[in-house]
This record gives sequence, structure tokens and C-alpha cells, in this order.
Amino acid sequence: MSAQRMALPHVRLCIRRSIVSGFDARGYATLSAASNRQEKGSSSVPVFQYVGQHKKPSHKVFVWGFSFTGALGIPSFVVPDSGRKKPRKYQLTPYRLETAEQISSAACGYGFTLIASSTKDVTKLWGMGLNKDSQLGFQRTQHSRHVSYDYVLEPSPVALPLVEPQRTRVAQVSCGRAHSLVLTDQEGVFSMGNNSYGQCGRRIVEDEAYSGSHVLHKIEGIGSKVVQVACGQDHSLFLTEAGQVYACGWGADGQTGVGHHKVCSTPTQVAGDLAGVAVQQISTYGDCSLAVSEDGQLYGWGNSEYRQLASITEATQINVPRHVPLRGCGKVVQAACGGTQVAVLNERGEVFVWGYGILGKGPKLSESSVPEMIPPTLFGLSDFNPSVVVTKIRCGLTHFAAVTDRGELFVWGKNIRGCLGIGRRDDQFFPWRVTVPGRVVDVACGVDHMVALVKSLL
Repeated sequence: MSAQRMALPHVRLCIRRSIVSGFDARGYATLSAASNRQEKGSSSVPVFQYVGQHKKPSHKVFVWGFSFTGALGIPSFVVPDSGRKKPRKYQLTPYRLETAEQISSAACGYGFTLIASSTKDVTKLWGMGLNKDSQLGFQRTQHSRHVSYDYVLEPSPVALPLVEPQRTRVAQVSCGRAHSLVLTDQEGVFSMGNNSYGQCGRRIVEDEAYSGSHVLHKIEGIGSKVVQVACGQDHSLFLTEAGQVYACGWGADGQTGVGHHKVCSTPTQVAGDLAGVAVQQISTYGDCSLAVSEDGQLYGWGNSEYRQLASITEATQINVPRHVPLRGCGKVVQAACGGTQVAVLNERGEVFVWGYGILGKGPKLSESSVPEMIPPTLFGLSDFNPSVVVTKIRCGLTHFAAVTDRGELFVWGKNIRGCLGIGRRDDQFFPWRVTVPGRVVDVACGVDHMVALVKSLL
């Protein structure tokens, strides 16, 4: 980036019938000779009833990628127990994370993870992974040998200072390089972690010690109710129900969009071309920021060193939102922004990419300043499945993810430490389906790990 920053650290089927007499050598149910013959005058025939026919899908969480930070929440990967002889540094395929609650939101930071449930129970937020800046909140050491101040190896509760903990729900979580945002439905937004650049939306305290910190700040000063939050590397974005965008944090690349390149510790409304525009979605992860308006237009600001905003400027930075014209893309419904690359999804379920890196159209396309459509056939569209569309797009620092209306997950990009979950550590130049046992509802992308929320009958 342009300015230096301090280094932070097969469905199983059960057969129920009265005429099953045993199992063959392969484990299949066998029928007795008498049962295979219909009795004279009888019209009865064998009936097979499968478990799952009336069963409702259960919610599960799957994780994969780099495990040694603890971000996957599987302690035995890092500290082998009696059942696992060796550490597992890389988990190359989806692995189920045992959770007590139904997880409704997840976010991946730089080596850490937050997961949340929409429950009304007092405990509704858990963290795992790096915690050197208390980006997972204050973690006590006495409860488990897998929890310390700096590393949390299993999902551990994060206490929120809620006024009405049994009424308020967590609506969304977002994670940056070393800070986190927690959006609730009743009590606003809370921030925690490193605030060196004001990214937590509070006053910067010189030489503040973040390790073991109890500080969990409630964001104030935003005009109306916040409905979405997004963490960049060291900045934060907030979207209100009125369609306005606020920002705070590191601004050297213009990523806060408030008209200057300075640090901003107070959430400030962004204007520029967004003035008077109703926004429906925001996205950021590195130092480039995007917003999608309710009428399907795209706006961008921040870093453009990798041609993310080359269609509107020759400069490497923009410090106010600008309208980004997208020819041939149609009405945009979602945007995803990584470290060097951008993707948008239109109302027809088509995906367009540009920027720099592995963009998903093969090894020959590594840089583009204009949107390139990824052929829908790469997401499963065929004569047998003529109506498949992408419904969600997500972006990590150097890779993309897309979820289809059939609940299938596709990934592509840099496979840093096995973060793609495709069973190998090679980079993936085209969208590749990740084998997940269930229907993917949503996915969170990080730097070197991912989390998927899945509905499954198993």
C-alpha cells in the first residue's frame, strides 16, 4: 500500500421395514425368501422410508485453511491430544466445527474468527485465533488450557456490555487486521481490538496497551440505526437504515472517503458522489471501499494501485466516493472488495471481476481495469441445470467465493495456506466447487482461512 503502517502482529439411509432379514457382506439390507414373494391375494409391496424425508436441516459450521493461529477453533490441530498424534498446520478441506448454538454470522480477520448466534441467550458471540490486540475481547486464562490472552484455540465466549442481554441479538460481525465490529439489533455497534488509527471509532490513546484489554466500545455519533458494518484492514464502514455511509480509521489511501488522507477516530458520514444516494450494501477488506446503491449503481473510493478504480481515475487513491460506471454489467446487487481485486454480482446472478490477481478467468488474466464476466457455466450452469445463478459473492484478501441458489460454494484465487478448501495448496485460476456436506448459506473469507455456514440433513 502507499503508506507504511505499524506491523500487527453419501447421505446415510436407514431402511425401516418388517421384512428385512439381515445384512449382506457389504452391509446392505437383505430380504428373506418369504418376504420377496407376495402372498396370494395380497397387494402389499415393500416400502422404503428414508430418514430425512421429514427431517428439518440443521445448521452447521465448517472451517478450513491455516490452523496454527487458532482461527479454525480446533485445539487438537495446534496442540495434539491423545487422539491426534501430530499437529495439523493446514486443513485443506472443510472440517466441521462443533458449536453449541446455531451460528448465524461469521467473519474472518487476519488470523482470527468471530462467530455469532442470533439467540437471546446471554452468550451469543464467540472468538478464536489471534487475540494479541484483544480483537476477540478480553479472554480469561483460567477457564481452559486452550485460552490465553494472545491465542484462543477454541470458540470462546466474548462478553458484550449489553443493557438488555436477553432481548438484544447479534445481527452481524466483521473483522479487520486487528479489530472487530459487532452489530446488534437493539443496542447499536460495538468495537474491540486495535485502535491505533481510530478504526474502533473512539479516541486514540497514545501508547495504549491492547493485549488483555477490557475495552469494548459502543459506537456513538451515527445519525440513524446501523444495519451493516464492514471492516477494512485498519478502517471501518457503517451503513445506516437511511442508506448513509459512515467511516473511521486509517485514511492514507482515502479508504475512509471523508475527503482527506488523515486518521479519523470519529465515525464521519462520507459524501462525494454518495451525497443524497440511498446505499444498500457496503464492502471493504483491504484499503479499497465500495458501496452499492438501491438503484444498482456502484461507488468506490480508497486505494486504486491495482486498478480497482481505474475506470474513474488515473490516480492511485481517491478520498471521496465516486460513481463507478459499469458498462454491460446491468443492475448491481452486491459488491465484494479484497486487497487488490473487486467483484460485483448483478440481478441476473452474473459475476464480474477486475483489479489485479487471480480473477477467475484463467492464468492469462491477471489484471483488468474493466469488469470481466466469469462464464456462468463455471458456476454449474448447463443444459441439465439451466437456471443456476450466483446469489452471494465474498472476497478475502487474495481470493473470491461465490454461493449459488442451490447452496453450492465456488472459490478461486490465491490459495494461501490452503484457504480455498479444495484439498490441495495450488492456486485456483477458475471457480472450483468446494465439497461441503450440505447447503451453503453463507461464507466468510479471510487471509488464509475460511468459514462456511451450512444447512445439512446429516
